Amino acid sequence: MNIERRIAAFAALGDFVLKNPVSLQEIVNKTYVYNTWFTIENTNQALQNIAIEFLNKEKLEKWLSAYPLSDTPEEKTIAIVAAGNIPMVAFHDILCVLISGNKLQLKLSEKDKFLLPFMLDKLVEIEPGFKDKTSIQFKLENFDAIIATGSNNTAKHFEYYFSKYKNIIRRNRNSIGILTGIETVEDIEQLGHDIFDYFGLGCRNVSKIFVPQDFDLYSLKAGLSKHIGVNQHNQYMNNLDYQRTLYLMNQTPLIDIDFINIVENKSLHSPISCLHAERYQTIDEVNNFIIEQKDNIQCIVGKGYLEFGKSQQPGLSDYADNVDTMEFILSI
Repeated sequence: MNIERRIAAFAALGDFVLKNPVSLQEIVNKTYVYNTWFTIENTNQALQNIAIEFLNKEKLEKWLSAYPLSDTPEEKTIAIVAAGNIPMVAFHDILCVLISGNKLQLKLSEKDKFLLPFMLDKLVEIEPGFKDKTSIQFKLENFDAIIATGSNNTAKHFEYYFSKYKNIIRRNRNSIGILTGIETVEDIEQLGHDIFDYFGLGCRNVSKIFVPQDFDLYSLKAGLSKHIGVNQHNQYMNNLDYQRTLYLMNQTPLIDIDFINIVENKSLHSPISCLHAERYQTIDEVNNFIIEQKDNIQCIVGKGYLEFGKSQQPGLSDYADNVDTMEFILSI
């Protein structure tokens, strides 16, 4: 397959997702029954974003124009250890491997073992040339490089086991929001997407906000209430109740707005169902935090940064951990 055929196949996959939402619901429902964190709404959102942002023909061509791709590359086998925190989070890595003309070995996450095989099967149906270039493995072997994503603890094991291979090892990351104090209710509603989409389980989810010194944290309720539907999810609410109990037992002050615990805390990472907040007197304090935590921050929302509500709509060049995956693959 030359590059035009590879692009055309992925673009056709995007068209399939956008034009056949009803036919996708069987696999979406099956995924939800198996893993209730992957709600039907969240999985459909992930599918739509992949189709619109990753599988649009013009966007693919523009993205790939920055790289020296060949119609007949020296084919390498790239292994991917997929994460399972949000639906199809490994899809961008898969796209990079296959559209660059290489072979894929995929180790699925137990939490997300239906959606990616479905998408790969559909891709092969569209373009049979991919059949011999994709394999799903329980045990990875005979590969040239690896991309592995996991927790900070898992990453230590990855570094040990895969040290002899060229690799990208990804760890925990979180995202932050910066408020100026003049945001509208609509702005906070959009910020709610950055916080609540996928229940805050993604590295692009905002886990901490910075607010002016005199900011009334309780005022966030008016905008965030648009996302009160998370209180219908048993596992999310179990996490909320557990964390709230810990805060009360430790006499930690919190803003309780029924469906999220807001706590003043300097830590970047917050537990599921919780949002950390830190007050600032000057923006320099925020900038210093960003510099200190640059290796742990995935993205930033707020004035001068990503628009509120856009953190969960990454484009093709929004690489995880800010490491250019395509550049890595082409360097092997």
